[in-house]
Amino acid sequence: MPHRPLPDAVEFLPPADLRPYSGNARTHSKKQIREIARSIERFGFANPILVDDRGQIIAGHGRVEAAKLLNMQRVPALRLSHLSEAEQRAYVIADNRLAEKAGWSREILAIELQGLIDLDFDVELTGFEMGEIDLLLEERGEAKGEAPGPEDHIPKLAEARPVSRAGDLWALGAHRLLCGNALESDSYGHVLGPELAEIVVTDPPFNVPIHGHVCGSGRIRHREFAFASGEMSEAEFAGFLETVFNHLVRHSTDGALHFVCMDWRHLFEVLTAGRSAFSELKNLVVWNKTNGGMGSLYRSKHELIFVWKSGSAAHINNVELGRFGRNRTNVWDYPGVNTFRRGRLEELALHPTVKPVALVADAI
Repeated sequence: MPHRPLPDAVEFLPPADLRPYSGNARTHSKKQIREIARSIERFGFANPILVDDRGQIIAGHGRVEAAKLLNMQRVPALRLSHLSEAEQRAYVIADNRLAEKAGWSREILAIELQGLIDLDFDVELTGFEMGEIDLLLEERGEAKGEAPGPEDHIPKLAEARPVSRAGDLWALGAHRLLCGNALESDSYGHVLGPELAEIVVTDPPFNVPIHGHVCGSGRIRHREFAFASGEMSEAEFAGFLETVFNHLVRHSTDGALHFVCMDWRHLFEVLTAGRSAFSELKNLVVWNKTNGGMGSLYRSKHELIFVWKSGSAAHINNVELGRFGRNRTNVWDYPGVNTFRRGRLEELALHPTVKPVALVADAI
């Protein structure tokens, strides 16, 4: 069959003048339209709309809606004048269906997505959501036989006197680290600037002495925390937490999630302070560690993570249970520093209650 003639010129037409085909069976959610709009903003309108001689859309219904969302005055279009009415109707279906029959090399896709992440590119502009991306990268890591938690490896550094002082703000690539006081509102403005947090992961002191509860007679010894290191009463500690929680709420978006780490001894104080500052307790997560730590009647093998919500807006949901094969529970299994493994002493030397990087990443 000879090749059909193709349009030789791109026209630029107002989106309002383009009529959707009433028989288009392809649907577009509002979320997808927003995603298409973000793609157009970043990459430009790289795929022209296909229309007939009357301005009826043959292909590109979603892109036209995205253009309207962006208030674009004109969009590129090609007129498929060479198609009969029956061919136009068939092409509306074929343009969508044939693309669905393509597959993915999951290994190559994971490599490309990881490459974009390494370049600090907004990887969700690809159309993949973080849940899908996480699974792809996990699959590749398992296929390569990577040991879990390589991000927790701490390079050996020569011991030196600390140089950071209160008020110092460190720029670490795209991240910012403040040496400050969480009880002071100015600290949050200093590190966040005009931005607000969508997710908070915080590990406040537990109001127990470090020596005898966190550090025993081992090689690694830590000094006591500046605040809440066992000197506060129950009421004082609840007030301490409430002050911090209120600052977190003020510097977070409406609907933000707050992951608050705490031991079992201080359930009452966290609940008292949290009910005053936050709008809802979404869940209580148990971090199930590999080995038990110090304890009296029982050795402590778990830590609690209270998941609070602030405000009335819908909260961010990166878990999306059931989608992409995810089955996240509220019991999280990660090794603690009491695990006899390589690198544990380096981690413990950094902080008495260090958290695995994977735990924080999965929470986010």
